[in-house]
Amino acid sequence: MLVEERRNHLLELVRVRRFASLPELADQLEVSESTVRRDLDQLEKQGAARRIHGGVLYTGVSPKLPHFDAQQPAEWDKKKSIAAAAQRLIEDGDTILLDGGSTTYELARLLVGRPLHVLTTSLPVANLFASDAGSDLVLIGGNICPRSGVARGPYADRMLSMVRVRKTIFSVAGVSDDGFFNNDLMLVETERAMMRAAAEVIVVADSTKFDHQSLTHLCPLNAVHQLIVDDGITTEWREKVRAAGVNLIVAETNTNTTV
Repeated sequence: MLVEERRNHLLELVRVRRFASLPELADQLEVSESTVRRDLDQLEKQGAARRIHGGVLYTGVSPKLPHFDAQQPAEWDKKKSIAAAAQRLIEDGDTILLDGGSTTYELARLLVGRPLHVLTTSLPVANLFASDAGSDLVLIGGNICPRSGVARGPYADRMLSMVRVRKTIFSVAGVSDDGFFNNDLMLVETERAMMRAAAEVIVVADSTKFDHQSLTHLCPLNAVHQLIVDDGITTEWREKVRAAGVNLIVAETNTNTTV
C-alpha cells in the first residue's frame, strides 16, 4: 500500500469511528504503531485529526452545509487565524458556550482534546466533541436551521436560561456603528440568551463583516468584552472598537500571532 493511500485509509477509519486507538489503527492497516504515529503527524499538520491520550480524534473538514459551502477560500485563512487567537483565551477547565458560525467551528477544531466543559447550539460543533473523552459536552436543543445545523428559538432560549458559563463565543454577520448584527431573528434572540449566560462575551468576526448591517440588530459594540478579528480591519475600526471599551485582538493572517 502506497503512503498516500495508507494515510487516506487511516483518515477514513478515524472519520467513521470519530475516535480510534493506535493499536486498533495499526491492526486495521497492518502496519506498526510507529508508522501510524508518523502518518498521524501529517494528518495533524493538515488539521484533519488530533492525537489525545489513548488515541486519535477526527477534526476534519467543515461539514457539508450551505452555511459552510458558501464561504470563500480566501476567508478561511482569516477565520483560522482568528480561531488560533481565540483558543489562547481559553484555559483548561473552562466552561464555554459556542455557536455554529464557521469561525467558531474552526475554533472548536482547535479545542478538541482539551479538558473543557463545552456547551453548544451547533450540531457540527457537538459532533467534534461527541467522542472526546477529555471534555464534557452539553448540546443545546431547539429549532434547527438547515443551512447551518444550529439550534435556536424558544426551546434553546429556555435551556440557556438555566446554565451559566465563563465564556460565550459567537460570530456575527455584520458590524456597524450601531453594533453587531445577524441575519436570523430567532438566532439573534438565542445569541442574546447566550450572552446572558456568560461572565465574558467574545465575538469572532473576520474583517469582511465590518461596515455591514444584517437583518437583525443583536447588541451595541460595548455589550461584548472582547472582539477578535483578522489584520484586514481598518485603523478607523480599530479605534472605534477600542473607544467602545472593547478589548480588541487582531490576529495576523500569515503568522497566527496577535497584536
